[in-house]
Amino acid sequence: MTKDSLFKNAVDSIQLGIEDYGANDPKRAISAVRNFYAGVLLLAKEMLVRAAPAADPKDVLGARYKPVPDGRGGIKFDASDRTIDFSEIGERFRAFGLKIDQGALKELNGIRNESEHFYTNASPRAVREAIATAFPVVVDLFRLAKEDPRKVLGRNWQAMLEVRAFHDRELADCRKSFEGVDWKSTAMAETSLLCPACGSHLVNRKDVSRPDVQWADAECRACGADISGEELVEEALEAHFEMEAHIAAKDGGEQPVHTCPECGVKAFVIWNDENHCVWCETTLEECARCHVGLTPDNVSDSSSLLCSYCDNLMSKDD
Repeated sequence: MTKDSLFKNAVDSIQLGIEDYGANDPKRAISAVRNFYAGVLLLAKEMLVRAAPAADPKDVLGARYKPVPDGRGGIKFDASDRTIDFSEIGERFRAFGLKIDQGALKELNGIRNESEHFYTNASPRAVREAIATAFPVVVDLFRLAKEDPRKVLGRNWQAMLEVRAFHDRELADCRKSFEGVDWKSTAMAETSLLCPACGSHLVNRKDVSRPDVQWADAECRACGADISGEELVEEALEAHFEMEAHIAAKDGGEQPVHTCPECGVKAFVIWNDENHCVWCETTLEECARCHVGLTPDNVSDSSSLLCSYCDNLMSKDD
């Protein structure tokens, strides 16, 4: 693929994605995600190629490299035919000193992956959210390319602006429905709520009259799912602490979120100054016998005042 064709294919794919979305045909919803996502990925690859104009694009975008003899007693590294994918773009951008908001593409990538495996029929609302989420990334990539998206995308640029504006209004309305909730948790107050079924952020609270977290039942405007307050809190905390949980699992550290020994909801947060269950407000102090700090991992199943070790010893004494 030549450098010129890479950029052209990127623009063509983005335009096709927008046109598929604009057709307002459910059968073209998945096609919209596939084309739009492919265009953004190609545009990101174009930025890498432009960052090394004297290099062969295959060398810039190769996913793997193997050493082969160079005919002069040394070796050279040949790039594989497979080019980098979504999961590898961020690392390659960092290596090239470029920035890309990979997190903003996560939702789009998730819908695309599901559609590829026939697990979902992406609703027009879900497609709109995916495009709106990726919109800032597209703008940043065009700026990196020193290209004017208004000129390059033509009427599809205006369509993207309208998608973004409409989605932002819906999102603001959904977030407003949760303004009265007293989360009693810094983590929950800071996190972004999302639907456990489809991952959409268009989650709307059903009963806005009650401030208690136990009345945070919601519905998803994207897929129509009913979401219990427990599910909402669990999903939000899992997403909020995703990186911290990964690091803890990798390094053997303390997980930030645990299943509460009192209510059974995975909402017991141990992070910074928080050490309680977001759902039922249970807190754990010290073991009454050995004074070790109690956590959901070491507390006794039969008593919240003892660690499991001390409870076991005392039961043997009995």
